[in-house]
Amino acid sequence: MDFFSSVPLLVFGILAAAAGGWFGAAIGGNFSFGIAGVAVMVSWGILAATGDTVGFDYIAFGPFTGPHVGFAGGVAAAAYAYKRGYIDSGRDVVLPLASLGKPDVLLVGAGFGAGGFLVQQGIAQIPWFGSNTDAVALTVVLSALVARLLVGGGMVHSERKENGWAPSEKWRWLEWQEKPSQYLSIAFFVGILAAAVSIVLGHAFEGAAANAHTFTFGISAICIIFLSLGANMPVTHHMTIIGGLAAAKFMPILAGEGFSWTGEWGSGEWTAALIAVLIGAVFAMISATIAELGARWVHNRGDTHIDPPAFAIWPSTTLVLGIVAFL
Repeated sequence: MDFFSSVPLLVFGILAAAAGGWFGAAIGGNFSFGIAGVAVMVSWGILAATGDTVGFDYIAFGPFTGPHVGFAGGVAAAAYAYKRGYIDSGRDVVLPLASLGKPDVLLVGAGFGAGGFLVQQGIAQIPWFGSNTDAVALTVVLSALVARLLVGGGMVHSERKENGWAPSEKWRWLEWQEKPSQYLSIAFFVGILAAAVSIVLGHAFEGAAANAHTFTFGISAICIIFLSLGANMPVTHHMTIIGGLAAAKFMPILAGEGFSWTGEWGSGEWTAALIAVLIGAVFAMISATIAELGARWVHNRGDTHIDPPAFAIWPSTTLVLGIVAFL
């Protein structure tokens, strides 16, 4: 949907995003993100049945449950609630903030939801960069940086200035995937998983390749619900979306001239698919590394949540698409 095509449509989008941000704050940022994963699955059903991408454009990655709206609204509202002394941690993106009974907290979510929508739409209009990055993920990061600044005390907590980048019991993201041996092994296998799904979906029916990388992203997002309920799930959406994207983008290059996603494939195409899957795994590992760097550089060093996966997704997307454009 081109929200800049008319003023009424733009206002429609802003109003919808304000409601999306309010809802994300009300149920908690992580739960909002999990619902975005459900919306991705629903969007695949819509695409398969009708060939229309409205589910992706408006629902899953738009003003309804788009992470730059709902999740970002929840993150900002948690930062505000922490500043006002309503909650103990500004990094708590699990708590449904409606439970506080504070309308002002949810209004902050609404404001950041509307702002996130406008920023994402603006980024998407930037020549070359807008179409060669993940504007949703970049907006999530920018929104979180603004939210941290609103808390006061600077971007880096005074305790962290002394302790540097090393994780500690109090200042860490995910204890079970912070070592290279942990996050690289996770990324390798979920990267293969995501890349293979992207290839198969792209081959299965017309028009699927463009969004094939979102399928396993949706599953990863749904897993965040279980993480929020106390299960130490691996966080993988920054790995699956990049692994799937890399495989889908490199596949036509590897297959060569005359390649058709939905045509008859022989051993040549499946050999290309095998290589594309391995390339997807490599890029998933790159994204996992960037996420942990982001966790140590910004998330772990402050009082609010700055999302490491989003921190990794937008540059990894630009890296994949930039290389493909060069080739």
